[in-house]
Amino acid sequence: MNLPSRFSLNLLFLLVSLICLQNTCTAAEPEDEKIEPAQLEDWQKRGVEYARIMSQVKWTPVAEGMPRRKGTFEPGKEYTGVPYSSVKYLGRYIGFDIYLKTFLAAVENPHSVLYTENLYGKVANAECYYGKVCSSYTSYALQCGVWYVSRLHNPPYREGVSLVEPQTAQAAQVGDIIFTPPQPGSHVEIVTGITRNAEGKITHVRVEESRPLTTKSSNRSVSTFNSHLKARGRKLFRITDLDAWRGPNKAESFLFPNYEEDAKTPIINRVLLLDRGDWVPYFKDQKVKINIMDRDAQGVKTLVIKRGDKVVKEIDQPGKGVIELSFSTCGDYTAHCIMQDGSQSQACEFSVCDLDFSISAKTASISEPWELKINSDNMKVIMALLVNEADSYDYHNIYVTEQDRQNGTVDIPANLIQTAGKMQVWLVGENKYGRLKKRHDILIQD
Repeated sequence: MNLPSRFSLNLLFLLVSLICLQNTCTAAEPEDEKIEPAQLEDWQKRGVEYARIMSQVKWTPVAEGMPRRKGTFEPGKEYTGVPYSSVKYLGRYIGFDIYLKTFLAAVENPHSVLYTENLYGKVANAECYYGKVCSSYTSYALQCGVWYVSRLHNPPYREGVSLVEPQTAQAAQVGDIIFTPPQPGSHVEIVTGITRNAEGKITHVRVEESRPLTTKSSNRSVSTFNSHLKARGRKLFRITDLDAWRGPNKAESFLFPNYEEDAKTPIINRVLLLDRGDWVPYFKDQKVKINIMDRDAQGVKTLVIKRGDKVVKEIDQPGKGVIELSFSTCGDYTAHCIMQDGSQSQACEFSVCDLDFSISAKTASISEPWELKINSDNMKVIMALLVNEADSYDYHNIYVTEQDRQNGTVDIPANLIQTAGKMQVWLVGENKYGRLKKRHDILIQD
Protein backbone atom coordinates (compact mmCIF):
# COMPACT_ATOMS: atom_id res chain seq x y z
CA MET A 1 0.00 0.00 0.00
CA ASN A 2 1.44 3.45 -0.92
CA LEU A 3 1.95 6.26 1.60
CA PRO A 4 -1.08 8.41 0.60
CA SER A 5 -3.37 5.37 0.90
CA ARG A 6 -2.04 4.55 4.37
CA PHE A 7 -2.46 8.15 5.45
CA SER A 8 -6.07 8.20 4.20
CA LEU A 9 -6.87 4.91 5.93
CA ASN A 10 -5.40 6.07 9.24
CA LEU A 11 -7.29 9.34 8.99
CA LEU A 12 -10.52 7.44 8.35
CA PHE A 13 -9.99 5.23 11.40
CA LEU A 14 -9.24 8.29 13.55
CA LEU A 15 -12.40 10.11 12.47
CA VAL A 16 -14.62 7.08 13.05
CA SER A 17 -13.05 6.50 16.48
CA LEU A 18 -13.73 10.10 17.52
CA ILE A 19 -17.35 9.72 16.49
CA CYS A 20 -17.61 6.50 18.54
CA LEU A 21 -16.19 8.15 21.65
CA GLN A 22 -18.84 10.87 21.48
CA ASN A 23 -21.75 8.40 21.41
CA THR A 24 -23.91 7.96 24.50
CA CYS A 25 -25.44 4.69 25.70
CA THR A 26 -28.52 5.30 23.56
CA ALA A 27 -26.65 6.25 20.40
CA ALA A 28 -26.89 4.32 17.16
CA GLU A 29 -24.21 1.70 16.68
CA PRO A 30 -20.92 3.05 15.25
CA GLU A 31 -20.06 2.10 11.72
CA ASP A 32 -16.75 0.55 12.81
CA GLU A 33 -18.35 -1.89 15.25
CA LYS A 34 -16.53 -5.19 15.38
CA ILE A 35 -17.75 -8.14 17.38
CA GLU A 36 -14.73 -10.11 16.17
CA PRO A 37 -16.70 -13.09 14.79
CA ALA A 38 -13.54 -15.05 13.95
CA GLN A 39 -12.61 -15.03 17.63
CA LEU A 40 -16.03 -15.96 18.94
CA GLU A 41 -17.17 -19.47 19.71
CA ASP A 42 -20.20 -20.74 17.82
CA TRP A 43 -22.46 -20.42 20.84
CA GLN A 44 -21.48 -16.74 21.21
CA LYS A 45 -22.27 -16.03 17.56
CA ARG A 46 -25.61 -17.78 17.93
CA GLY A 47 -26.28 -15.92 21.18
CA VAL A 48 -25.94 -12.57 19.43
CA GLU A 49 -28.17 -13.71 16.57
CA TYR A 50 -30.83 -15.12 18.88
CA ALA A 51 -30.86 -12.12 21.22
CA ARG A 52 -31.38 -9.79 18.27
CA ILE A 53 -34.33 -11.83 16.95
CA MET A 54 -36.27 -10.65 19.98
CA SER A 55 -34.75 -7.19 20.50
CA GLN A 56 -35.03 -5.99 16.90
CA VAL A 57 -38.47 -7.27 15.91
CA LYS A 58 -40.91 -4.49 15.04
CA TRP A 59 -44.65 -4.56 15.58
CA THR A 60 -47.58 -2.15 15.72
CA PRO A 61 -50.72 -2.63 17.86
CA VAL A 62 -53.94 -2.49 15.86
CA ALA A 63 -56.33 -1.80 18.76
CA GLU A 64 -56.65 -0.22 22.20
CA GLY A 65 -56.17 -2.22 25.37
CA MET A 66 -52.85 -4.06 25.05
CA PRO A 67 -51.54 -3.71 28.62
CA ARG A 68 -48.07 -2.55 29.60
CA ARG A 69 -46.45 -1.09 32.69
CA LYS A 70 -48.55 1.90 33.82
CA GLY A 71 -50.84 1.93 30.83
CA THR A 72 -51.40 0.37 27.43
CA PHE A 73 -49.46 0.17 24.19
CA GLU A 74 -50.54 2.84 21.73
CA PRO A 75 -52.43 1.67 18.61
CA GLY A 76 -50.72 2.62 15.36
CA LYS A 77 -47.36 3.21 17.04
CA GLU A 78 -44.44 0.99 16.01
CA TYR A 79 -42.53 -0.69 18.83
CA THR A 80 -39.17 -2.44 18.67
CA GLY A 81 -38.51 -5.51 20.81
CA VAL A 82 -41.02 -7.90 22.36
CA PRO A 83 -43.10 -6.68 25.33
CA TYR A 84 -42.01 -7.17 28.93
CA SER A 85 -44.31 -9.33 31.03
CA SER A 86 -43.65 -12.02 33.64
CA VAL A 87 -46.41 -14.30 32.42
CA LYS A 88 -45.59 -17.29 34.66
CA TYR A 89 -48.15 -20.09 34.09
CA LEU A 90 -51.15 -17.91 33.18
CA GLY A 91 -49.74 -16.33 30.01
CA ARG A 92 -47.08 -17.53 27.60
CA TYR A 93 -43.43 -16.63 27.14
CA ILE A 94 -42.51 -15.61 23.61
CA GLY A 95 -39.85 -17.96 22.25
CA PHE A 96 -40.36 -20.65 24.90
CA ASP A 97 -44.14 -21.23 25.01
CA ILE A 98 -45.02 -19.81 21.61
CA TYR A 99 -43.28 -18.84 18.39
CA LEU A 100 -42.44 -15.21 17.80
CA LYS A 101 -44.78 -15.41 14.79
CA THR A 102 -47.64 -16.43 17.10
CA PHE A 103 -47.19 -13.16 18.99
CA LEU A 104 -46.98 -11.21 15.71
CA ALA A 105 -50.21 -12.83 14.49
CA ALA A 106 -51.97 -11.98 17.75
CA VAL A 107 -50.84 -8.36 17.34
CA GLU A 108 -52.79 -8.21 14.05
CA ASN A 109 -56.03 -9.50 15.61
CA PRO A 110 -57.90 -6.76 17.51
CA HIS A 111 -59.79 -9.47 19.42
CA SER A 112 -56.74 -11.48 20.44
CA VAL A 113 -55.64 -12.19 24.01
CA LEU A 114 -53.16 -9.31 23.70
CA TYR A 115 -56.08 -6.87 23.76
CA THR A 116 -58.68 -8.81 25.76
CA GLU A 117 -56.54 -10.32 28.54
CA ASN A 118 -54.67 -8.47 31.29
CA LEU A 119 -52.43 -10.31 33.77
CA TYR A 120 -52.02 -7.28 36.04
CA GLY A 121 -52.98 -8.27 39.57
CA LYS A 122 -53.06 -11.94 38.63
CA VAL A 123 -49.30 -12.49 38.33
CA ALA A 124 -46.62 -10.35 39.94
CA ASN A 125 -44.69 -8.23 37.43
CA ALA A 126 -47.01 -9.12 34.55
CA GLU A 127 -49.43 -7.28 32.31
CA CYS A 128 -49.39 -8.51 28.71
CA TYR A 129 -50.55 -12.09 28.01
CA TYR A 130 -47.51 -12.74 25.79
CA GLY A 131 -44.11 -11.39 26.78
CA LYS A 132 -40.60 -11.89 28.05
CA VAL A 133 -38.62 -10.95 31.15
CA CYS A 134 -34.88 -10.54 31.61
CA SER A 135 -34.25 -14.18 32.52
CA SER A 136 -36.30 -15.67 29.67
CA TYR A 137 -34.59 -13.26 27.26
CA THR A 138 -31.01 -14.18 28.23
CA SER A 139 -31.89 -17.87 28.56
CA TYR A 140 -33.32 -17.78 25.03
CA ALA A 141 -30.13 -16.15 23.70
CA LEU A 142 -27.98 -18.66 25.60
CA GLN A 143 -29.78 -21.59 24.01
CA CYS A 144 -31.64 -23.03 26.99
CA GLY A 145 -34.69 -25.28 26.71
CA VAL A 146 -36.43 -23.41 29.54
CA TRP A 147 -35.49 -20.17 31.26
CA TYR A 148 -33.22 -20.00 34.28
CA VAL A 149 -34.45 -17.27 36.62
CA SER A 150 -32.01 -14.36 36.82
CA ARG A 151 -30.77 -15.04 40.35
CA LEU A 152 -29.67 -18.53 39.27
CA HIS A 153 -27.56 -17.42 36.27
CA ASN A 154 -24.29 -17.16 38.20
CA PRO A 155 -22.16 -19.05 40.76
CA PRO A 156 -22.75 -20.98 42.93
CA TYR A 157 -26.00 -21.97 41.20
CA ARG A 158 -24.49 -22.62 37.76
CA GLU A 159 -21.28 -24.31 36.68
CA GLY A 160 -19.10 -23.12 33.80
CA VAL A 161 -19.41 -19.44 34.75
CA SER A 162 -16.98 -17.14 36.56
CA LEU A 163 -16.53 -13.53 37.61
CA VAL A 164 -14.80 -11.33 35.03
CA GLU A 165 -11.63 -9.57 36.19
CA PRO A 166 -11.22 -6.66 36.07
CA GLN A 167 -14.83 -5.51 36.31
CA THR A 168 -14.54 -2.97 33.50
CA ALA A 169 -15.64 -2.47 29.91
CA GLN A 170 -12.11 -3.22 28.65
CA ALA A 171 -12.49 -6.81 29.91
CA ALA A 172 -15.97 -7.40 28.50
CA GLN A 173 -16.65 -10.04 25.84
CA VAL A 174 -19.64 -11.01 23.74
CA GLY A 175 -21.81 -13.44 25.70
CA ASP A 176 -20.96 -12.00 29.13
CA ILE A 177 -23.87 -11.42 31.48
CA ILE A 178 -24.44 -8.53 33.87
CA PHE A 179 -26.20 -9.59 37.06
CA THR A 180 -27.97 -7.18 39.38
CA PRO A 181 -28.68 -8.80 42.78
CA PRO A 182 -32.19 -8.72 44.26
CA GLN A 183 -33.36 -5.32 45.55
CA PRO A 184 -35.89 -6.98 45.89
CA GLY A 185 -35.98 -8.15 42.25
CA SER A 186 -32.85 -9.31 40.45
CA HIS A 187 -31.99 -8.51 36.84
CA VAL A 188 -29.76 -9.92 34.10
CA GLU A 189 -28.44 -8.43 30.84
CA ILE A 190 -26.28 -9.87 28.06
CA VAL A 191 -23.38 -8.36 26.10
CA THR A 192 -23.97 -8.75 22.36
CA GLY A 193 -21.38 -6.46 20.78
CA ILE A 194 -17.95 -4.92 21.30
CA THR A 195 -16.68 -1.82 19.47
CA ARG A 196 -12.94 -1.15 19.23
CA ASN A 197 -11.14 1.87 17.87
CA ALA A 198 -8.14 1.80 15.51
CA GLU A 199 -5.79 1.10 18.44
CA GLY A 200 -7.82 -1.92 19.54
CA LYS A 201 -9.27 -0.23 22.63
CA ILE A 202 -12.91 -0.93 23.46
CA THR A 203 -15.01 2.21 23.01
CA HIS A 204 -18.54 0.79 23.35
CA VAL A 205 -20.24 -2.31 24.72
CA ARG A 206 -23.62 -3.26 23.31
CA VAL A 207 -25.94 -4.62 25.99
CA GLU A 208 -29.37 -6.16 25.44
CA GLU A 209 -32.04 -6.89 28.03
CA SER A 210 -35.74 -7.36 28.62
CA ARG A 211 -37.25 -4.64 30.79
CA PRO A 212 -40.40 -2.49 30.63
CA LEU A 213 -41.76 -1.64 28.15
CA THR A 214 -39.98 -3.83 25.59
CA THR A 215 -36.71 -5.64 25.05
CA LYS A 216 -33.92 -3.05 24.84
CA SER A 217 -30.64 -2.73 22.96
CA SER A 218 -28.21 -0.03 24.10
CA ASN A 219 -24.70 0.76 22.92
CA ARG A 220 -22.95 2.02 26.05
CA SER A 221 -19.76 4.05 26.05
CA VAL A 222 -16.94 2.78 28.27
CA SER A 223 -17.69 5.35 30.97
CA THR A 224 -21.41 4.61 30.92
CA PHE A 225 -20.82 0.86 31.01
CA ASN A 226 -18.38 1.15 33.93
CA SER A 227 -20.73 3.42 35.87
CA HIS A 228 -23.54 0.94 35.27
CA LEU A 229 -21.41 -1.91 36.64
CA LYS A 230 -20.50 0.02 39.78
CA ALA A 231 -24.12 0.74 40.68
CA ARG A 232 -26.46 -1.50 42.71
CA GLY A 233 -23.85 -4.21 43.35
CA ARG A 234 -23.80 -5.38 39.71
CA LYS A 235 -21.29 -8.01 38.57
CA LEU A 236 -20.02 -9.02 35.14
CA PHE A 237 -19.89 -12.80 34.65
CA ARG A 238 -18.43 -14.91 31.85
CA ILE A 239 -19.75 -18.27 30.71
CA THR A 240 -16.64 -20.34 30.12
CA ASP A 241 -18.41 -23.61 29.34
CA LEU A 242 -21.91 -23.26 27.89
CA ASP A 243 -22.76 -26.96 28.17
CA ALA A 244 -21.78 -26.98 31.86
CA TRP A 245 -23.77 -23.79 32.43
CA ARG A 246 -26.89 -25.15 30.73
CA GLY A 247 -26.63 -28.67 32.16
CA PRO A 248 -29.48 -30.82 30.79
CA ASN A 249 -31.37 -27.64 29.90
CA LYS A 250 -30.28 -27.52 26.24
CA ALA A 251 -32.54 -25.99 23.59
CA GLU A 252 -31.55 -28.68 21.10
CA SER A 253 -33.12 -31.32 23.38
CA PHE A 254 -36.60 -29.81 22.92
CA LEU A 255 -38.89 -28.49 20.18
CA PHE A 256 -38.66 -24.98 21.64
CA PRO A 257 -37.08 -22.53 21.35
CA ASN A 258 -37.33 -22.85 17.57
CA TYR A 259 -34.78 -20.27 16.42
CA GLU A 260 -35.09 -21.06 12.73
CA GLU A 261 -38.83 -20.40 12.75
CA ASP A 262 -38.52 -17.32 14.97
CA ALA A 263 -35.97 -15.79 12.58
CA LYS A 264 -38.32 -15.97 9.59
CA THR A 265 -40.68 -13.19 8.54
CA PRO A 266 -44.13 -14.78 8.86
CA ILE A 267 -47.05 -14.33 6.47
CA ILE A 268 -49.89 -13.22 8.74
CA ASN A 269 -53.38 -14.36 7.76
CA ARG A 270 -55.51 -11.43 6.54
CA VAL A 271 -58.81 -13.31 6.42
CA LEU A 272 -59.03 -14.90 9.87
CA LEU A 273 -56.97 -15.18 13.05
CA LEU A 274 -57.34 -17.01 16.35
CA ASP A 275 -57.67 -15.29 19.71
CA ARG A 276 -54.20 -16.64 20.51
CA GLY A 277 -52.80 -15.65 17.13
CA ASP A 278 -51.86 -18.55 14.90
CA TRP A 279 -49.64 -21.66 15.12
CA VAL A 280 -50.60 -22.23 18.75
CA PRO A 281 -51.80 -24.98 21.16
CA TYR A 282 -55.05 -24.92 23.14
CA PHE A 283 -56.25 -27.02 26.05
CA LYS A 284 -58.95 -29.58 25.36
CA ASP A 285 -62.44 -28.02 25.62
CA GLN A 286 -60.95 -24.53 25.81
CA LYS A 287 -62.76 -21.87 23.77
CA VAL A 288 -61.12 -21.19 20.40
CA LYS A 289 -62.24 -17.75 19.26
CA ILE A 290 -61.88 -17.29 15.50
CA ASN A 291 -62.03 -13.71 14.28
CA ILE A 292 -63.12 -13.52 10.64
CA MET A 293 -61.68 -10.19 9.50
CA ASP A 294 -61.70 -10.39 5.69
CA ARG A 295 -59.36 -7.41 5.58
CA ASP A 296 -59.26 -7.29 1.79
CA ALA A 297 -63.09 -7.43 1.48
CA GLN A 298 -63.12 -10.55 -0.70
CA GLY A 299 -66.29 -11.88 0.85
CA VAL A 300 -66.40 -15.05 2.97
CA LYS A 301 -68.64 -17.89 1.87
CA THR A 302 -67.74 -20.69 4.32
CA LEU A 303 -65.62 -21.24 7.44
CA VAL A 304 -64.05 -24.71 7.41
CA ILE A 305 -62.47 -26.46 10.41
CA LYS A 306 -60.40 -29.58 9.84
CA ARG A 307 -58.66 -32.03 12.16
CA GLY A 308 -55.90 -33.45 10.08
CA ASP A 309 -57.52 -34.17 6.70
CA LYS A 310 -61.03 -34.57 8.15
CA VAL A 311 -63.57 -31.73 8.02
CA VAL A 312 -65.13 -31.46 11.49
CA LYS A 313 -67.09 -28.21 11.12
CA GLU A 314 -68.43 -26.00 8.34
CA ILE A 315 -70.27 -22.71 8.86
CA ASP A 316 -71.93 -21.15 5.82
CA GLN A 317 -72.04 -17.37 5.45
CA PRO A 318 -70.35 -16.74 8.81
CA GLY A 319 -69.96 -13.01 8.15
CA LYS A 320 -67.33 -10.92 9.90
CA GLY A 321 -66.64 -11.14 13.61
CA VAL A 322 -65.71 -13.65 16.30
CA ILE A 323 -66.98 -17.23 16.28
CA GLU A 324 -66.41 -19.31 19.43
CA LEU A 325 -65.85 -23.05 19.16
CA SER A 326 -64.43 -25.73 21.44
CA PHE A 327 -63.00 -29.14 20.66
CA SER A 328 -63.10 -32.22 22.89
CA THR A 329 -60.97 -34.38 20.59
CA CYS A 330 -57.23 -33.79 20.77
CA GLY A 331 -55.34 -33.36 17.52
CA ASP A 332 -53.90 -30.86 15.07
CA TYR A 333 -56.46 -28.54 13.49
CA THR A 334 -56.71 -25.91 10.77
CA ALA A 335 -59.27 -23.19 10.14
CA HIS A 336 -59.69 -21.55 6.74
CA CYS A 337 -62.31 -19.74 4.72
CA ILE A 338 -63.75 -20.39 1.27
CA MET A 339 -64.13 -17.00 -0.35
CA GLN A 340 -67.01 -15.85 -2.54
CA ASP A 341 -64.91 -16.39 -5.68
CA GLY A 342 -64.27 -20.01 -4.65
CA SER A 343 -60.66 -19.48 -3.60
CA GLN A 344 -59.35 -20.75 -0.28
CA SER A 345 -57.78 -18.46 2.29
CA GLN A 346 -54.57 -19.08 4.17
CA ALA A 347 -55.25 -21.51 7.02
CA CYS A 348 -54.72 -20.83 10.71
CA GLU A 349 -53.02 -23.76 12.43
CA PHE A 350 -53.59 -24.88 16.01
CA SER A 351 -53.62 -27.97 18.17
CA VAL A 352 -55.97 -29.22 20.86
CA CYS A 353 -54.24 -30.97 23.76
CA ASP A 354 -54.74 -32.48 27.17
CA LEU A 355 -52.19 -31.84 29.92
CA ASP A 356 -52.77 -32.40 33.63
CA PHE A 357 -51.32 -34.02 36.71
CA SER A 358 -52.08 -34.84 40.31
CA ILE A 359 -49.81 -34.86 43.33
CA SER A 360 -49.59 -38.00 45.47
CA ALA A 361 -50.32 -36.09 48.70
CA LYS A 362 -51.64 -32.73 49.89
CA THR A 363 -48.52 -32.21 51.98
CA ALA A 364 -45.01 -33.65 51.79
CA SER A 365 -41.95 -33.77 54.01
CA ILE A 366 -38.61 -32.33 52.89
CA SER A 367 -36.96 -35.64 53.79
CA GLU A 368 -39.46 -37.87 51.97
CA PRO A 369 -39.94 -38.42 48.21
CA TRP A 370 -43.25 -37.76 46.48
CA GLU A 371 -44.55 -38.07 42.96
CA LEU A 372 -46.61 -36.50 40.24
CA LYS A 373 -49.09 -38.57 38.27
CA ILE A 374 -49.09 -37.12 34.77
CA ASN A 375 -51.53 -37.28 31.89
CA SER A 376 -51.27 -35.82 28.39
CA ASP A 377 -52.67 -36.18 24.88
CA ASN A 378 -51.17 -34.60 21.75
CA MET A 379 -48.52 -33.06 23.98
CA LYS A 380 -45.22 -34.46 25.26
CA VAL A 381 -44.55 -33.82 28.95
CA ILE A 382 -41.02 -32.43 29.17
CA MET A 383 -40.49 -31.06 32.67
CA ALA A 384 -41.82 -30.04 36.05
CA LEU A 385 -40.84 -26.72 37.57
CA LEU A 386 -40.84 -26.44 41.36
CA VAL A 387 -40.93 -22.92 42.81
CA ASN A 388 -40.86 -22.36 46.57
CA GLU A 389 -42.87 -19.29 47.56
CA ALA A 390 -40.93 -19.05 50.85
CA ASP A 391 -37.47 -19.15 49.25
CA SER A 392 -36.87 -17.80 45.74
CA TYR A 393 -33.58 -19.72 45.47
CA ASP A 394 -35.37 -23.01 46.16
CA TYR A 395 -36.23 -23.43 42.45
CA HIS A 396 -35.86 -26.71 40.60
CA ASN A 397 -36.23 -28.05 37.04
CA ILE A 398 -37.17 -31.74 36.92
CA TYR A 399 -36.66 -33.10 33.39
CA VAL A 400 -39.09 -35.84 32.43
CA THR A 401 -37.63 -38.97 30.84
CA GLU A 402 -39.23 -41.31 28.34
CA GLN A 403 -39.50 -43.89 31.12
CA ASP A 404 -41.34 -41.33 33.27
CA ARG A 405 -43.79 -40.73 30.44
CA GLN A 406 -44.38 -44.46 29.99
CA ASN A 407 -44.89 -44.93 33.73
CA GLY A 408 -47.13 -41.87 33.95
CA THR A 409 -45.25 -40.58 36.98
CA VAL A 410 -42.51 -38.10 37.84
CA ASP A 411 -40.58 -38.73 41.05
CA ILE A 412 -39.59 -35.80 43.27
CA PRO A 413 -36.61 -37.01 45.33
CA ALA A 414 -36.21 -36.55 49.06
CA ASN A 415 -34.15 -33.55 50.26
CA LEU A 416 -34.41 -31.76 46.91
CA ILE A 417 -36.48 -28.97 48.47
CA GLN A 418 -34.58 -26.96 51.05
CA THR A 419 -37.22 -24.79 52.75
CA ALA A 420 -40.64 -25.61 54.17
CA GLY A 421 -43.57 -23.71 52.70
CA LYS A 422 -45.98 -23.67 49.76
CA MET A 423 -44.41 -25.08 46.61
CA GLN A 424 -45.75 -24.21 43.17
CA VAL A 425 -45.55 -27.21 40.85
CA TRP A 426 -45.82 -26.51 37.12
CA LEU A 427 -46.04 -29.32 34.59
CA VAL A 428 -44.84 -28.32 31.11
CA GLY A 429 -45.65 -30.09 27.85
CA GLU A 430 -44.85 -29.24 24.25
CA ASN A 431 -45.75 -30.11 20.68
CA LYS A 432 -44.84 -28.57 17.34
CA TYR A 433 -47.07 -25.54 17.99
CA GLY A 434 -45.79 -24.58 21.42
CA ARG A 435 -46.04 -25.35 25.11
CA LEU A 436 -48.76 -25.54 27.72
CA LYS A 437 -48.35 -25.35 31.51
CA LYS A 438 -50.53 -26.59 34.33
CA ARG A 439 -50.06 -25.64 37.98
CA HIS A 440 -50.92 -27.29 41.28
CA ASP A 441 -49.54 -26.45 44.74
CA ILE A 442 -48.30 -28.56 47.62
CA LEU A 443 -47.36 -27.68 51.20
CA ILE A 444 -43.83 -28.79 52.13
CA GLN A 445 -43.20 -29.47 55.81
CA ASP A 446 -39.99 -30.05 57.79
